[in-house]
Amino acid sequence: MSLFLGSMSHHIPGRKELTDSKAVVRLLPKKEAYIPLVAGRAAGQNSFNILVEEGEAVQVGTKLAETKSGMYVPIYSSVSGTYKGIVKRMHSTLRPQEHMVIECDGKQTSVQAFEPLDYKNATREECVDFVKNAGIVGLGGAGFPTYVKYGKPDGVECVLINAVECEPYITADYRNVMDDPTDLIIGADIMKKMADVQHVYICIKESHPDLIAKVKENLGGYQGIEVRPVPDVYPMGWERVLVREVLHREYNNLPAEAGAIVGNASSAIAIAKAFTKGEPIHEKTVTVSGNAVKNPQNVVVPVGTPVSEIMEACGGYTAETVRLIAGGPMMGRTIVNDLFVVDRATNAITVLEDVADDAIACLRCGRCSDHCPSGLQPVRIKEAVQKNDLDEMIKRGASSCIECGMCTYICPSHIDVTEHVRKAKRVIAMKKK
Repeated sequence: MSLFLGSMSHHIPGRKELTDSKAVVRLLPKKEAYIPLVAGRAAGQNSFNILVEEGEAVQVGTKLAETKSGMYVPIYSSVSGTYKGIVKRMHSTLRPQEHMVIECDGKQTSVQAFEPLDYKNATREECVDFVKNAGIVGLGGAGFPTYVKYGKPDGVECVLINAVECEPYITADYRNVMDDPTDLIIGADIMKKMADVQHVYICIKESHPDLIAKVKENLGGYQGIEVRPVPDVYPMGWERVLVREVLHREYNNLPAEAGAIVGNASSAIAIAKAFTKGEPIHEKTVTVSGNAVKNPQNVVVPVGTPVSEIMEACGGYTAETVRLIAGGPMMGRTIVNDLFVVDRATNAITVLEDVADDAIACLRCGRCSDHCPSGLQPVRIKEAVQKNDLDEMIKRGASSCIECGMCTYICPSHIDVTEHVRKAKRVIAMKKK
């Protein structure tokens, strides 16, 4: 960590106006949905028990598979139709992954995946177990199984619900909360019970007074839940920065060390729908935006919908060469084509013009260190990578980088500092293996 810390954040133009006020468009796959067999480190049919046979009819909510070991995660069908088997295709993780193929019948008939649960009359442990079997995962991008955070909430004092959405262009959480504030608050109340705490803080950027007002209007008689406005800076949506801002505390590994559990706003809404309707995560709100897509907008699509079909529905590309990013422009992954599909953790597809940005020599200005939210010295890590100095990479804390992209964004020399730090993390990880 830097000896002298700078602002550790920066205001970035959000460009949210491209999509935040537009009506959400609902789409269905044209022919087939491809459900990724991916859940954290579990990937492929060797890691899952497949619960349906080829040729079997499925409905929205049919349980298709579940992990064999490690953290338990079930996968439910997002469409109705016929299960056709398993194929390998590109995934948003930049690796080919196995996907379960559902030939869609276009009817979207559904079956209740599991019985709803009255959380007010259930025990804390029953609520956590329910979330586990419902397959609720983090919908802010990580896809981490939600129940794990609540297994042993010893020392936890509050829950922070992250509705910050600090990356440019992305407005999926904004739209979900604006359109469904009641479920957000029910989900917050459930998370409060699972964490066994008295306080839940719904964190929203100060630059969204309309969203703040909307949530406050719906708080009703719920006790211990309040809205906490936070500055419009990047990366305020990272849980370490959020804990730092709201609780004025630091921690080493997990927010629980600072007395908090952090959950995403859309995840809270998904939790509410599971408890009240017996509904698993089967569809996602995805922001399709950027300066190289014809009609930026938010879409709601079943999990497994091909991105190529979403792009077609948004009018296609406005340039011959573009950067297609799974996620936001700061932390998303650039993918060479649009053959991947929407997964449960997908919240955005960002399309930018592919403009050459030639780097010059480092100016030694120190801005990357000043703005690093992890308190690192990214340029020192970059130099260690160039010298192949593993000990220096470790000493400079490369593994603590969250790849937020701030150092690259802020660099006046246009150096892709983040990519060098990413390489350092890979080198360190390979050494540990």
